[in-house]
Amino acid sequence: MITKDMTIGKILKNYPEKIEVLMDLGLDCTGCLSGRFETVEQAAKVHGMDLEELIYELNE
Repeated sequence: MITKDMTIGKILKNYPEKIEVLMDLGLDCTGCLSGRFETVEQAAKVHGMDLEELIYELNE
């Protein structure tokens, strides 16, 4: 299960199938070095996204 405290890097490593979901949501974190170290919560804030919706989409 993906949580708000999980880093984008950990998601990419443990759930590579979520890369497409991240890209579809406009989170081009896959190629950004600093993005790999930010949490889901930080990514949502930086990109002006609703955190709960982002977590829901990633866990679908």
